[in-house]
Amino acid sequence: MKDKILFFYLKTGGGHLAPAKAVAEWITNNESNRAEVKLCDGFESAPQFLKSIIEDGYRKSQASFKWVFELLYLVNKLKPIGWLSSYLVGFFIAKSLTKLIESEMPTKIVVFHFFLIKPIYAIIRRKGLAIPILTVVTDPFTAHPIWFIERNQQFVVFSDSLKNYLVSTKKITPESISVFPFIINHRFDEQVDSKKLEQVCRNLNIGMESEIILLLGGADGIPNGAKLLRKLAKANFNSPVVLVCGRNERLYAKAQAIKKELKFDRLRVLGYIDYVRELLSISEVVITKCGASTFMEVLYSKKIPLVNSFIWEQEKGNVDFVCNNNLGLYEPSPEKITALIGRIIESRPLGHWFKDNIEKMRLVNGTPQVSTFILNKM
Repeated sequence: MKDKILFFYLKTGGGHLAPAKAVAEWITNNESNRAEVKLCDGFESAPQFLKSIIEDGYRKSQASFKWVFELLYLVNKLKPIGWLSSYLVGFFIAKSLTKLIESEMPTKIVVFHFFLIKPIYAIIRRKGLAIPILTVVTDPFTAHPIWFIERNQQFVVFSDSLKNYLVSTKKITPESISVFPFIINHRFDEQVDSKKLEQVCRNLNIGMESEIILLLGGADGIPNGAKLLRKLAKANFNSPVVLVCGRNERLYAKAQAIKKELKFDRLRVLGYIDYVRELLSISEVVITKCGASTFMEVLYSKKIPLVNSFIWEQEKGNVDFVCNNNLGLYEPSPEKITALIGRIIESRPLGHWFKDNIEKMRLVNGTPQVSTFILNKM
């Protein structure tokens, strides 16, 4: 009998959905005879006001009011407030989650967002269901305490440092924590399709031999994107500049206006795309925020990340990983980051030094290992 596995996520950035999709695709492509996976948006039937507060609030605060998100992140680290937030989220989605779980009757559940942990465990206990639950902690180095609001969970984490922290500080038993390399989409293991790359370059009107400067911030675009573009427009780089705005329509409009105003003909402005892999393959440097999936995809592609923004404290561990291992640099100033690009482009030894360090990390895609663990060990 095939397993039926529900993967639960929320659309707060791409860092929760991306790993869920990667594992779901791997299981579907490689073990469809053993398991059927269904991706479940935990807020699909949630009240609109809740989506606006959590999903839209996340997106808008990331784009314009990062300090608001950071303050809420900090406040929710206080145990009573974190518990209350989880309870309130669960109160408004419990009915729809219960209906989904009862209708699907899965053999396993995997949770990819901390706000879904408390309501799902409450449903399983209330209904007396014997369904094993696995929590995949999508923040590799610094994870919010709400991830651990339920003491007796089985966890997948992506660094020994996080496991050691959980054992020593949270008093979680080592046996309940499994460590794997970070989950990356299987497409990053495949050779870039030359025909698709050729088509991408043709659509962008750039040569396949071009080494682009890529601005990549994930599904919600890159913070301070407009300021960065103004500085890059005034720099004398020959490289094409490609900005991926994701779903950030405001940034897209601003970028198009800047391109016209400053006659920035080297600039290509893109919305939400499905060919990040191809763009990374022709990039020299990548200006990025330090969301887990985005920065790991950059490193896995052996490209140099120049981090211009991160969320304190959630993404601080990601920045420390990049900087402490000399894999890239963190620089929030648009003017200084533009100067750094110039140094890397003009000074090949500097660029090679970063790339050598990335190569020495020997990063591994954890998707097959996590997928196999879900199938065999849960």
